[in-house]
Amino acid sequence: MAIQTSSDAELRSIIFEKERVIVKFIDEECAVCKQLAPSLERFAQDPKYQGITFLRMEASENPVSSKEVKLTGTPFFATYYNGTLKSCGLVSNEDEVKALLDSLLNCCD
Repeated sequence: MAIQTSSDAELRSIIFEKERVIVKFIDEECAVCKQLAPSLERFAQDPKYQGITFLRMEASENPVSSKEVKLTGTPFFATYYNGTLKSCGLVSNEDEVKALLDSLLNCCD
């Protein structure tokens, strides 16, 4: 599944429409965001994670969502299960992204 670019206007409906959602808040100047991009693309294509909707949002262009998750920098990830925020925080490497995905995959079953 491809990573979708989202916005404040769309996020609310997506998290209630899709059971499991992960959002990566990025900034164009963020070196770690760029470093993690290929890993996130691989995860999005991995059959193991096909039940998760992958979103990317520009932090500075989406102030409502950024405030909701208490964004403190980038890359900042948030996971949602059935419309409820499950976890969020700064992520600095591929292993941390994988841990978020695995936790979301195993959430609440």
